[in-house]
Amino acid sequence: MNKTENISPFVNEPFVNFSLEENKQAMEKAISIVKSELGQNIPLHIGEKKVFTEDVITSINPGNLDEVIGYVSKANQALAEEAMQMAVSTFETWKRVPARDRAEYLFKAAALMRERKHEFSALMILESGKNYAEADADTAEAIDFIEFYAREILRLDQINETQPLTKVQGEDNRLTYIPLGVGVIIPPWNFPLAICVGMTTAAVVSGNTVLLKPASTTPAIAHKFVALMEEVGLPAGVINFIPGSGEEVGDYLTSHPKTRFISFTGSKEVGLHISKLAANTSEGQIWIKRLIAEMGGKDGIVVDETANLDAAAQSIVASAFGFQGQKCSAGSRAIIVEAVYDEVVEKVKALTEKLVVGLPELNYPAGPVIDKGSYDKILNYIEIGKGEGTLLTGGSPAEGNGYYIQPTVFADVKPGARIMKEEIFGPVLAICKASDYKEAIEIYNDTEFGLTGSYFSSDQNRIEEALETMHCGNLYINRKCTGALVGAHPFGGFNMSGTDSKAGGYDYLLLFTQAKLTSRKL
Repeated sequence: MNKTENISPFVNEPFVNFSLEENKQAMEKAISIVKSELGQNIPLHIGEKKVFTEDVITSINPGNLDEVIGYVSKANQALAEEAMQMAVSTFETWKRVPARDRAEYLFKAAALMRERKHEFSALMILESGKNYAEADADTAEAIDFIEFYAREILRLDQINETQPLTKVQGEDNRLTYIPLGVGVIIPPWNFPLAICVGMTTAAVVSGNTVLLKPASTTPAIAHKFVALMEEVGLPAGVINFIPGSGEEVGDYLTSHPKTRFISFTGSKEVGLHISKLAANTSEGQIWIKRLIAEMGGKDGIVVDETANLDAAAQSIVASAFGFQGQKCSAGSRAIIVEAVYDEVVEKVKALTEKLVVGLPELNYPAGPVIDKGSYDKILNYIEIGKGEGTLLTGGSPAEGNGYYIQPTVFADVKPGARIMKEEIFGPVLAICKASDYKEAIEIYNDTEFGLTGSYFSSDQNRIEEALETMHCGNLYINRKCTGALVGAHPFGGFNMSGTDSKAGGYDYLLLFTQAKLTSRKL
């Protein structure tokens, strides 16, 4: 293997411009190729073994319910235990692999994913319901995570040279970041490649082995990543692919005495359940399990009377309805001071009504939500909203053979309303009026979550106050509250939004390692 030398500085993967005909045609071609490969049986990966099971997860295209993406083998507890033992034994050799060699696997994977970018995006378009730009951004972020974390393990590996400890006469003191052990990776369906890849590669490049349990609605894209890592030569058993029931397999592995850490992204309810299980000490367990959790949000955009109102309205709509509002960073609340309230509301309504709902593979601005459970939940919240605010637009299912819902905006919503407080995770925006910017910030902070937020203003004193007082992990000024970039916007939130793990930041790999001090008397 070629050793990593003279690595260039990290730069974000550029997004594809689909207004250019050649790029649009390239994506259409990739979709056609992926469609020709749909309906395959996808195995578990336990070490070198490929295991096919009778019990399968049937992955369905949420935008075309007649289309099966694949039949994914489903692990039970016995297979999960086999995968655990494989991960435990592989850890003994993988932890001894030098950091530069572990990083090299990632650099090779990033290069290969970059070559096949449209194929990965096309599979996401079909399996998760993303349009071209959303899928491309997901794939670009996956590449970014791989590239960034590969560089990060090299930086940590050189920490004694770049940040040496205080010298003590007669001693050689060194700090080494060693891996934790076996981890359980539980990624979400809404960023089925980027977050899956980021969580997994951060763990393995740090020297850990993992059990990857993808979301049941998007297992095929996770498997495509696992197959890529196998193709670049990652040793068998470092990543073990075990789709399965959260209740049966997820709980079993979270409670397992050999599980050293759990990396989870998903809902608050599931995250708290995992936290409770992980806090219990199983028989034979000799460590406190580490939980790295990102659990969603009820994010908002505050607009005062000094703001650029057109920019604010565009950012509100983009943040609320990008990928149908199915982002933990989605701006599902807009809090607008009364002096410009009516004007901003009209602009938001007009922009929202331009969003046409349709099939993702045809690149409509708005597509389906992920599954029947989400569809029913969102429609129920819309009915609640009809009693809590003024319905401006949307409010109903949309046409199509899938889980389509019209982008929906409610105005005149009170701060304490359920649609202002509870995470809906769909194309629903609640707009609230505030008397001034101070009250607007108070309303913004009145939530159990604390992931992302935006403040629109041209008043520098107010901006400074917002920077200090708006309580969230990622706060943006005069821009949308979605679209964090690896390396530029380390991502993670406060309160019930999780453990503020700051994915894509310079301290993220520390969560997958433990620092060992060695002091040698000379």
